[in-house]
Amino acid sequence: MLIQIIGSFLAVVSLSVVFGVPKKYIVYSGIAGAVGQIMYFLIMSFNGSQLIAVFTGAVVVALLAHIMARLFKAPVTVFLIPGIIPTVPGLDMYRAVYYLIVGQNSLAQQHMLLALKIAGMIALAIFMVDALFGLKRVKKQAN
Repeated sequence: MLIQIIGSFLAVVSLSVVFGVPKKYIVYSGIAGAVGQIMYFLIMSFNGSQLIAVFTGAVVVALLAHIMARLFKAPVTVFLIPGIIPTVPGLDMYRAVYYLIVGQNSLAQQHMLLALKIAGMIALAIFMVDALFGLKRVKKQAN
């Protein structure tokens, strides 16, 4: 588990460099990704539901991205896009295509459905956190 968390941090840092994140924010985006991965592992160990674990990890990453964006006066996407990468269902997409190519359509369907569910949970988590921060901003402007 620790190796995977460190790997998540390094992957997010590497992708931050590729995405052109300013140098002063690279470590913080890595921290957001690693904390999201920690939350994923915690939920998996207690609950066992991958969808709930992905949703919770994505919520944590989105919250951290919004908080860091306000602290450092940077765009949310600087922290959110690289930080969310460890939760993306790349392996299930790969397996879906692989099983489709080798002719095992039922396995391909299972992995594609799981990948779509995971992607939907990630999108829902980001949308919910973004909406909460948007409501806070609207309420603040109304006063």
